[in-house]
Amino acid sequence: MSLQDIKVSVDAVVFGYSSQTGLSVLLIKRKKEPFQHCWALPGGLVKDNESLEEAVERELHEESGVSINYLEQLYSFGKPDRDPRNRVISVAYFGLVSPEAFTLNASTDAEEAKWFSMLELPDLAFDHAEILDLAFKRLQGKIRYEPVGFELLTEKFPFSDLEKLYSSLLGEPVDRRNFKKKIMKLGFLEQLDEKQQLSSAGRPGFLYTFNKESYFELKEKGFNFWV
Repeated sequence: MSLQDIKVSVDAVVFGYSSQTGLSVLLIKRKKEPFQHCWALPGGLVKDNESLEEAVERELHEESGVSINYLEQLYSFGKPDRDPRNRVISVAYFGLVSPEAFTLNASTDAEEAKWFSMLELPDLAFDHAEILDLAFKRLQGKIRYEPVGFELLTEKFPFSDLEKLYSSLLGEPVDRRNFKKKIMKLGFLEQLDEKQQLSSAGRPGFLYTFNKESYFELKEKGFNFWV
């Protein structure tokens, strides 16, 4: 009986958002075979002396220049033929960031790092399309039981940006009046005295900000938003 020869890797699904481009995902262009010059999720093999969390943070920073304080473990992917080089089990993680907070810088095994709209994705290497699809479904489910937005929106934003974010995540428009009523009732959003600066004709609306204490308290406890 032969001994197992299984390697462990990590992959990072990092979602970003802007009111102009909608929901996006961070991808890297592979420098080496297999799938040389193809787009893929940031990731790589776990070193002997590091944890899974340390590995995914290191790979993400090395291949894209992005650092995230919190990545949530998504799922383990272990089909025998998912990597043509070896038997590799990948533990996937996902997180949310504001793309404007980072300057992308590809290095090590990546020749380029880029944000792609979720509506215009390239073909992905390995089984990364399957990983990304599961991460997106997890995110869609997540917004139903905990608040989402603090990681993706600017410190001050018009309410329409939060509305567009949820519409983008759900893949369909939200009922504007009902949505705002529900959000404000939850108490993690504060209306400011400031109004947005418009570059074109129109009526400027008030800006909003997240109440950090209420936001993270609700995030910890959870809620059933769509009832």
